[in-house]
Amino acid sequence: MKISPYIESLIEKAGKLNKTIVLPEGEDERVLQAAHEAAERKIARLIILGNPEEIKTYFDKQGWGLDGIELLDPAKSPKLGDYARLLFELRKEKGMTEEEAAKTVLIPNYFGTLMIKAGDADGMVSGANHSTADTVRPALQIIKSAHKDRGVSALFIMVAQNGKTYYLSDCAININPTAKELADIALSSAESVIQFGGAPEIAMLSYSTYGSGKGEGADKVREATALAKEALKAPEYAAMNIKLDGELQADAALDAVVARKKASGSDVAGHANVLIFPNIEAGNIGYKLLQRLGGAEMYGPLLQGLNAPINDLSRGCFAEDIVGVIAITVLQTQK
Repeated sequence: MKISPYIESLIEKAGKLNKTIVLPEGEDERVLQAAHEAAERKIARLIILGNPEEIKTYFDKQGWGLDGIELLDPAKSPKLGDYARLLFELRKEKGMTEEEAAKTVLIPNYFGTLMIKAGDADGMVSGANHSTADTVRPALQIIKSAHKDRGVSALFIMVAQNGKTYYLSDCAININPTAKELADIALSSAESVIQFGGAPEIAMLSYSTYGSGKGEGADKVREATALAKEALKAPEYAAMNIKLDGELQADAALDAVVARKKASGSDVAGHANVLIFPNIEAGNIGYKLLQRLGGAEMYGPLLQGLNAPINDLSRGCFAEDIVGVIAITVLQTQK
């Protein structure tokens, strides 16, 4: 498998944490190939949900062993009843009945998420055969946000062709975040980057740099920047060395020459590595242009702000992409 040097660095860190990751799509060969690679390299212990006989037959045909891998059919799990009761207790106030819980728990993404909630796994990677909504919905219903006053957002890791790594948010979940929500997305992104071993230099992106453009969009990003800077004064962030500035246009955020002209006093402009988009339109279009026209490697959307890590895959992903996201998910278990 061809894996970028950046992801290799994450794999090395992940292997030291001894975590268990659920893969609920055991019917997909890419997932099985990734599980074999991840287990061989001891990135994590893996639990594959699916038909154990069929999965074992596939592994046997490849000449692979199952060391570090557990195969599990949700319908035959001795904990099925426990998970159904747990789901009912979590969702009964939302109208879920015991009968509905008993059916829902059999859905692999729900079963895997309940394993995490019950403490039987540390994280989950899904999405090779499921939509983002199918992966995110159980996470929001069962794992929930780690911060009562902060929502869940999505982060993409981008490895550019020149080898540099950038972090983009939110390109997948929050459609038109408020200034407060945008500030929260920046804080969550900073925490994620630190989990991966990086030093966050955050640019709050806009069509305006330091008031050069007018309008509600620029005003929102300007307010979000002020809120985020105020939040970073809290003791919990004191030792994290997080840098943040805005509002900044993309060229001012990334190009040192432009930064000297447009934002000469900024300690972020010209070398930002975390890009916070003002809304999902800008974020989604931006990351896909970078991927398709710029040839960048993209990992995500990675959910951030949850009590435990659950991550989504592109349905067009390769096995090596899944290996990378497994390593990322392991690192997200760090508090």
